[in-house]
Amino acid sequence: MEYHKLAGKPAPRSMLENIPRLVSSYYTLEPEGGVSFGTSGHRGCSLKGTFNEMHIAATAQAICDYRKGQGINGPLYLGFDTHALSEPAVMTSLEVFAANGVQVVIHAGDEYTPTPVISFLILEHNRGKTSGFADGVVVTPSHNPPQDGGFKYNPPKGGPADVDITAWVENRANLLMKSPGADIKRIPYKKARNSATVQQQDFIVPFVDSLSQIIDMDLISKEGIKIGADPMGGSGVHFWAPIAEKYRLDMEIVNSEVDHTFGFMTVDSDGQIRMDCSSPHAMAKLISMADKFDIAWGNDPDFDRHGIVCPSGLMNPNHYLSVAIWYLLQNRPMWTRDLKVGKTLVSSSMIDKVVAGLNRELYEVPVGFKWFVEGLINGKVAFGGEESAGASFLRKDGSVWTTDKDGFCMALLAAEILAKTGKTPDAIYKNILGRDYGEPYYKRVDGPITEEQKERLKKLTPDSIKAPTLAGLPISAIMTTAPGNNAGIGGVKVVMEDGSWFAIRPSGTEPKMKFYIESFGGEERWQHIHDEALPLIFG
Repeated sequence: MEYHKLAGKPAPRSMLENIPRLVSSYYTLEPEGGVSFGTSGHRGCSLKGTFNEMHIAATAQAICDYRKGQGINGPLYLGFDTHALSEPAVMTSLEVFAANGVQVVIHAGDEYTPTPVISFLILEHNRGKTSGFADGVVVTPSHNPPQDGGFKYNPPKGGPADVDITAWVENRANLLMKSPGADIKRIPYKKARNSATVQQQDFIVPFVDSLSQIIDMDLISKEGIKIGADPMGGSGVHFWAPIAEKYRLDMEIVNSEVDHTFGFMTVDSDGQIRMDCSSPHAMAKLISMADKFDIAWGNDPDFDRHGIVCPSGLMNPNHYLSVAIWYLLQNRPMWTRDLKVGKTLVSSSMIDKVVAGLNRELYEVPVGFKWFVEGLINGKVAFGGEESAGASFLRKDGSVWTTDKDGFCMALLAAEILAKTGKTPDAIYKNILGRDYGEPYYKRVDGPITEEQKERLKKLTPDSIKAPTLAGLPISAIMTTAPGNNAGIGGVKVVMEDGSWFAIRPSGTEPKMKFYIESFGGEERWQHIHDEALPLIFG
C-alpha cells in the first residue's frame, strides 16, 4: 500500500478546514439525502449536505417519538465532542428535546463529554430502577476528519442502539424530513436552554471517582509508572488532570489544546486529517516522545478508542486486545469462569488462541460494539473488544462498567499491566503470547468501494464462493454471519486451513471498503491472500 506523501507529517495550514464556512453550511445548505445510521449513528458533512440542521432536528424528534413509544421518561444525558459541527448539532437537538418536554442533563459549563461517560451515567442512573429509565445522545463522528459531524443514540442499556432501534429512528427521521413543520417540535435555543427540563451536572467527578472500581489505580501510583497522555484535542481533554490528581499518578498531559481544525495533528496514511489513535501516522507526535515515558496513550475525539504507545512504539490494536484479555482473565479473581470474552469477527485470531489457552469461551460477533451491550449489562461477557482499538470490560467485582467503548479504562489498564507484571504490553505480546501461540501477520487495508460492490457484498452467501483454495491453501470456512450470534456481518470472511483468513466489508462510517487479512505464513502469504481475495469475491 502506498502512503500519502504527507503521511505522518504535520498538517499544512492549506489543508485545514474553514470552520466558519463549515458551520454556516450546517444552517444554510439544504440536505442532500436523508438520515442514515451506519455502525453507530448518523454521520456526514455539512458542506456535502449530509449533516445539516434538518437532519439533526428530524433525528432528535424521532428519538423523542421513540422514547414516548417505549415509555422512556427518565433523563436524557446529552454530550458532545470537539468536532466543529458537534456544538451546532447539540443546540439544534436541545431545541427539539426541550420543546418535547424531555428532561435533559448536560455537562456543567458546556464541557465536552466523552462517549464512555454518557454510557456510565446512564447505567448509574438506571441501576436498581424499575421505571424512570435514562438514555443518552452523544454528538460525535468518532475519529472521522474535522469536517464531519455525527449523532448517535444510546438507549437505557447504555450502549449503542441496536439495529432495530436505529432502523426505527432512521425511518421516522426521514419521514419527518419529507414533511417538516408541525411534526418537528422546536423552540428557540435560549428558551430551551433556560427551560426547567434542562439541567446541568458535573460529569467529571462521578466518573473519575469510580475508576478505582475497574482499574487498580493504587498499584499504578505505588509503582510510580511514568505516563504520557495525549487527549488529541478530544472530549476527554479536561478529564486526565483530575484523574492524575485524585489517584496521584505521575502523568504528563502532552497536549491540552482544543482546535476545531485539529491543526496540531499529523496527517493520516491517506492524506486526511483523521484523529485515529490506532494509526502510527496520526499518532506520530506521541510516538516521537515514547522514550520519555514508561507507557503512553492517545484517544480519539469522543474517547471511545485507545492507542497504546510503549517505548518500542505504537502497539497494533489487535496485539493490545490480546494482551488485555490475557491479563484480565488472570488478574480479576472475582470474575466467574463462565464469563465469555467478546471479539468482533475481524479481530485477530490471536484472541481466540488466548481465550482457548485460558479455558474460557469466545463470543464472536459482527463489527459494531452494539453486539456486546446485552452481554456486558447482564454480566455474562467479561470483555468486549473491536479490532479498531475500542473495548470495555467489567468492574473488578464483575458488575457492568460501561456498555460502550471506553478509551479511559483501556488506556489505564496498560499502566496497570506494566505496574503488576513489570513488562509493557508490547513485551508481553512478543515474548509470552508470541512464544506460546505464534505471531500472525495482521494488517487492514482500506480502499474505494463502488455501489455495485456494496450490493455484491450485501447479497453474498457462503455458497456464492465456489473456489476450493486461496493462496494455495484449502478454504475451511466461508462466513457471512458471525458464529457468536448468527447476525449478518455485512460482508464476508474466508478462513483457510492453517488459520489464515481475510474479511471484506463496507465501512459503516466512511465511503470506503475495509479489507482485513491475517496470515499465519508471514507477510509473503499475507500478500498472496491480498492479491487473490478481491478477484475471488468480485470476479
